[in-house]
Amino acid sequence: MMTIRAARLILALYTVATVATAFTTLPISHRRTTWGVVQASIQENNNNNAAAKEEKEITVDECSLDEEDALACLESVSFYEKDTSSFMTVTEVFVAEVESLRDKFPSFENDGDQGSNMMKFNKRNKGYGLHSMPQNGESSDGDVEFTNSHVANVEYNQVVADREVVLVDTIRNLGMKSVSRAFHRAGPRKLLHFDPSKVNAAIVTCGGLCPGLNNVIRELTHSLYYLYGAKKVYGITGGFNGFHDPDYPPVHLTNELVENIHHEGGTVLRSGRGGFDINKILEFIKEKDIQQLYVIGGDGTHRGAYAISQACQDENMNVGVAGIPKTIDNDVDYIDRSFGFVSAVEAAQAAIRTGKTEAMCNVPNGIGIIKLMGRSAGFLAAFAALGSGDVDLVLVPEVPIVLDGPDGILPFLRQRVKEQKYAVVVVAEGAGEELLGVSDQVDAGGNRELPKIGDLIKDEIGNYFDSFGEVATIKYIDPSYTVRSVAANGADSLYCMQLAQNAVHGAMAGITGFSTGLVGNCAVYLPIPQLVSTSPRSMSPYGRTWERILAMTGQPNTAPKRQDEDFEEDFAPLPEPFSID
Repeated sequence: MMTIRAARLILALYTVATVATAFTTLPISHRRTTWGVVQASIQENNNNNAAAKEEKEITVDECSLDEEDALACLESVSFYEKDTSSFMTVTEVFVAEVESLRDKFPSFENDGDQGSNMMKFNKRNKGYGLHSMPQNGESSDGDVEFTNSHVANVEYNQVVADREVVLVDTIRNLGMKSVSRAFHRAGPRKLLHFDPSKVNAAIVTCGGLCPGLNNVIRELTHSLYYLYGAKKVYGITGGFNGFHDPDYPPVHLTNELVENIHHEGGTVLRSGRGGFDINKILEFIKEKDIQQLYVIGGDGTHRGAYAISQACQDENMNVGVAGIPKTIDNDVDYIDRSFGFVSAVEAAQAAIRTGKTEAMCNVPNGIGIIKLMGRSAGFLAAFAALGSGDVDLVLVPEVPIVLDGPDGILPFLRQRVKEQKYAVVVVAEGAGEELLGVSDQVDAGGNRELPKIGDLIKDEIGNYFDSFGEVATIKYIDPSYTVRSVAANGADSLYCMQLAQNAVHGAMAGITGFSTGLVGNCAVYLPIPQLVSTSPRSMSPYGRTWERILAMTGQPNTAPKRQDEDFEEDFAPLPEPFSID
């Protein structure tokens, strides 16, 4: 293939030849004058190039902080000015350390080894297709046959160093301490703890459905086979039940089986709640000789995953356990967002449009009420409302509901209907516990049963209009299962791939008891105990998201009065998830 330098040389020679040919055709009396013009043009062009080069050196930011002269380079760039404020300087970093199996078990590769971590692709295996998966009672146990097994090793252009971290407190404010929190950066490592060719892995999905589950299953499977050439991948069906219940036999996941599952919602493994039995799970891991377990679920599922990782170490089992956060409510703490959230917001907007159409087209006093998921956090309701731009009232768990009075939602809603002849209300399922009380009933997954806030709001609105001798035409829409069962959109599909690949990279390097996600738009590894310690999180009633809701709807702000002492912290609060300042 012709290089750029060779192409430029040929072009230059062609240009010279063309000019020379034209030059020889001129009369002798004109050649001297013409040659002078050519020389002047060449000199002017050289001067312009030199000036452009000098201008580039002054204004273009090409400084690398890895270079010794990084400081001098930055000082020479006109875009930046040095700020010597003390709070701008980070002198101490507190890193959230993740557990490593290297500390307890011999590794496949150790310090001093060259390292063999390369991408392995074109490895295809023969196995069950999506429509020929084993049914209840059938077994798919057996060795996986490989076809077209040519393996090409491709080196990574860049691997992540062991002490490479991502700073959390990058937004610096006056009065902040000169410290920052940090997480280990996610990505492929130079040295592997496990021999990939001997790795048997298992994947399990737990809890409710969420857009992107099939994407994560697919990308975990592809990463294990394509990137590392793993031996076998099991799919655990029915959540934790599949480790021991004969009605939910495991399946062998192959590249062919998972090839097209990302186009469908739900999970090909079938999810489930409950069924966690640590002893039976350990028996399964021993029987199938599992070295890596990938657990997809929310904060409760992650607590189970960490219990498995600790039990394996207590039993002297060299098993890596990785979690991938899954929650349609977006309420797992620390990470920017959970996978599937963007797709859920998109699907929820379709329900809001339906609610608006019903409200606009029904008289008198048309009101559409859309109940969305959001057990303890109103992120889905808030973002769907903001994205649609069609909502007049948003009710979330973090902000108390006041029905009547100067700040009441009922007089506000009636006035809005009088002004525009209709109104649209979005309510999160966990809102209004201050009105209905807190239930002491729990489901199989340990989640509290929620009071029927949608029915309450519907009845209260109808009764309020009736007190004025008016009729409210109310259309109540609950699209919860529709929203969570859709396929992932493009943004979530990409995010699922990143999460899955980074989970496999971490497990292969020997990291265990960890989860992975984006923090500050950077992929990191998070210790599970830290991740679940403050989960589920809630949306701040004093943050930008709620401010935008108030600005869009004009509704009364019934959030509790902000107390200054709540904000006297050594660290600044983490940025709101998936929020743009």
